[in-house]
Amino acid sequence: MPYFINVILPIPLEKLFTYSVSKSEAEFLKPGMRVGVPFGKSKIYTALVHAVHNTPPEVYEAKEIHRILDEHPIVNPYQLEHWQWIADYYMCSLGEVFRSAVPSAFLLESETLILRNDRVVVNEKELEDDEFLVYEALQHQSTLKVHEVSSIVDRKNILPILNRLLEKKVILLKEEMYEQYRPKLVRYVKLGAEYLYEEKLEALLETLSRAPKQSQVVLSLFQLQAVKKKPIKVADLEETSGGSKAVIKSLVDKEILEEYFIRTDRVNYGGEEENFALKELNEYQQEALKDISQSFEDKKTVLLHGVTSSGKTEVYVKLIEECIHSGKQALYLLPEIALTTQLISRLQDYFGEKVSVYHSKYNIQERVEVWNNVLAKRLKAQIVIGARSALFLPYSELGLIIVDEEHEGSYKQFDPAPRYHARDAAIVLANLHQCQILLGSATPSIESFYNAQTGKYGYAQIKHRYGNVLMPNIELVDLKEDNRKKRMKGHFSERLLEGIKETLDAGEQVILFQNRRGYAPIVECTTCGHSPQCPNCDVSLTFHQYKKQLRCHYCGYHMALPESCQACGSPSLDTKGFGTEQVEKELETLFPEAKTWRMDLDTTRGKHGYEKIITAFEQHEMDILVGTQMLTKGLDFRNVSLVGIMNADSLLNFPDYRAHERCFQLLTQVAGRAGRTKKQGRVIIQSYNPYHQILKQVSTNDYEGMFKEQLNEREQYRYPPQNRIIRITFKHKEYNRLNEAAEWFAQALRNALGVNVLGPEYPPVARIRNQFLKNVMVKIPQNQSLTKTKSIIKRIEKSFNAVSQYRSVRVIYNVDHI
Repeated sequence: MPYFINVILPIPLEKLFTYSVSKSEAEFLKPGMRVGVPFGKSKIYTALVHAVHNTPPEVYEAKEIHRILDEHPIVNPYQLEHWQWIADYYMCSLGEVFRSAVPSAFLLESETLILRNDRVVVNEKELEDDEFLVYEALQHQSTLKVHEVSSIVDRKNILPILNRLLEKKVILLKEEMYEQYRPKLVRYVKLGAEYLYEEKLEALLETLSRAPKQSQVVLSLFQLQAVKKKPIKVADLEETSGGSKAVIKSLVDKEILEEYFIRTDRVNYGGEEENFALKELNEYQQEALKDISQSFEDKKTVLLHGVTSSGKTEVYVKLIEECIHSGKQALYLLPEIALTTQLISRLQDYFGEKVSVYHSKYNIQERVEVWNNVLAKRLKAQIVIGARSALFLPYSELGLIIVDEEHEGSYKQFDPAPRYHARDAAIVLANLHQCQILLGSATPSIESFYNAQTGKYGYAQIKHRYGNVLMPNIELVDLKEDNRKKRMKGHFSERLLEGIKETLDAGEQVILFQNRRGYAPIVECTTCGHSPQCPNCDVSLTFHQYKKQLRCHYCGYHMALPESCQACGSPSLDTKGFGTEQVEKELETLFPEAKTWRMDLDTTRGKHGYEKIITAFEQHEMDILVGTQMLTKGLDFRNVSLVGIMNADSLLNFPDYRAHERCFQLLTQVAGRAGRTKKQGRVIIQSYNPYHQILKQVSTNDYEGMFKEQLNEREQYRYPPQNRIIRITFKHKEYNRLNEAAEWFAQALRNALGVNVLGPEYPPVARIRNQFLKNVMVKIPQNQSLTKTKSIIKRIEKSFNAVSQYRSVRVIYNVDHI
């Protein structure tokens, strides 16, 4: 009887592929194990076993697998079921979810090796110059890799050369797979076995009296062993004894010292053994906890709506503690890596080494270790804290999921597929595990609050700040008036400057918010009005002063700041608008005594970029922090009494149905960073339109007023939460072909679905990386089946791909586009 396996390949193809296996392999293999399989002409991919069966494929001959890569499954049945839901709901393939979900170290891909063909006598005169170089190199070494051949012939594209050599039978090609993950081994030393007796030891120290450095190393080893009961690292011994690596190596060579290796995790908790006791909850938090527990009993998703600084984290910690006591795993999702750095230390204070962290700033090796710890249900991975990718870890005993700041747009993945929303995917994951899930926010998204109002979600509320601190006092400043009366200094109104001065004099800290990085978004010629554009995208280049550069924030293109206008040659260039860099420069001029720092994508590049800035600000090493929306999300600074918003209008005037909701959320969150201890904080919002409804609602903290108003508008124009949205984006480098293809697809959608199809229309930035974009929006009312609509769209896509001239146009689906 033949045996077969269905596998998931990490490529964007809809179907699973079938491979043949022997009887013993079929008995050994289980769903969730990795196998190397040949795919295409010569490539070998890492695939994941989905099912073992006896049914041969009908259309093609099943190939044999290359090799088995695991002894145990690395992916569990819960994950496979969850991935299938993500693939179906977000209209992508299972392979794309697989590729996105597992650390890339698990996806071994083969490397092509070039070997010389010893069976053929080569006539060297027939070889061209570049072919001869490769042939000559193969006389000296048996195999070459592709990149080595590239450097030998000094060309990027070497396929034509390799093809010619293959035709002449000079070379052979072979595919080889490499393991990317290597465990970390740490070097330790101990005294050689024969020197453990006193008389041998005395004799040793006498012989070493002529070698003072070596004798110092041996004595230091004794001291360390007396103090530490743990094994001694080579690095520690070097530091204590002052001896060099060479001295320790010579002692090892003489067999006086013995070295050995212990496998250790790359990320370890280095804190104290004893943990802090949990804080006592106040009456409002206890009431909220009671409401949450009540809803959990009814098996509902719960929304915790607590004002900024109301102590939501303490409620989460209490729930995590209950979850751990019952022996289950807890997942704590955060929208930003910046937030995780501040929260890790707080959770580690309570739970010590039970906390693991998982996000994209960790390297491949560290992510593999967290994955393996969760899979093995180790104690050090009982609580996982991380950004949206932490959702994909192999949990088997999940008891609680917390989605903090659930309203955040960062929970939605934009590129590449799967374009999932971590909050919604977390709710489905909680259902699969039958575990509790809590969404928390000071400004819930309209959808979540609507679900709580209609009884779909449970609801708990904390209306008072922790310690009964007053909500910040919010002032609106009219920039139009200040400009007219010439009271502005740079981009600062008189009122904001006064506030900063008073705060600094009182020894307190200031946060300034400007949601644009760089120095200025536009550089313009004052003579002809030309501004430099990105050659690959339809956007103007942003000026970054500290590098004297113009940069594109879409594709990364950059150029030096030109001395004169590229169009008319005039030397008079001026900047329009302003970013965080310009605010920082102005502050250095206005307040030379104060220490100013900024926090945006440019200053947080490294792995510990966030940590350094946040820690320095917490420890009062700086007075003013300027930042983009990274600052708004749940950070807790004790000494901030003033928050300034440089320009609220850039948030309001945005071509998006969520602009007003987002503006309210951002401003309320930024305002919430002020006055979090005893004294009431102040917030100054600068705007050219201070009478705008949203700004008034922010200043009175009227969330429900904003919710009702936005809900009415969305009902009227058929937007979520009552309607679902699927945005279909078309991408192609040819402008005319894209137009034709998008029009064809939209017309087919209108014929099938009727009036709820908008577009095709160009987005605000209509070309990115030399690819033109066009969007079609499909609105799905409540009475229309989402599944049927998706299958209609997929059917239209099949017909679309059958038209030869449209086949090269890329179609991208974004379900629940936000």
